[in-house]
Amino acid sequence: MTPATKEIAVRAPGALRALVMRIHREREFLLTEVLKVRGLMPLLMKSRNKQPWTAEDKAELALHLRRLSMLSPYLVVLAMPGGVLVLPFLSWWLDRRRNRQRKGSR
Repeated sequence: MTPATKEIAVRAPGALRALVMRIHREREFLLTEVLKVRGLMPLLMKSRNKQPWTAEDKAELALHLRRLSMLSPYLVVLAMPGGVLVLPFLSWWLDRRRNRQRKGSR
């Protein structure tokens, strides 16, 4: 967390603090997932360059596609006009779903 974000989180009232923490957590999640998908393009280009995919390549492609599917709600919202304004709601909704899944798995 950046020093500015920490300062906002410490000084903010409860609801704003929770929002800042959610936004920070979602930002970190997006960053880590995007960095993990970084090797996707060279894998996809193998087929175009007439190189066959190995079993390891296919497994890695499946993993990358699963990661991208987890990012699809963010991408859809960002592609919509005014989508940036919807991001706090999306963060709240995804957090609610995540909490419900945790409670159900216990």
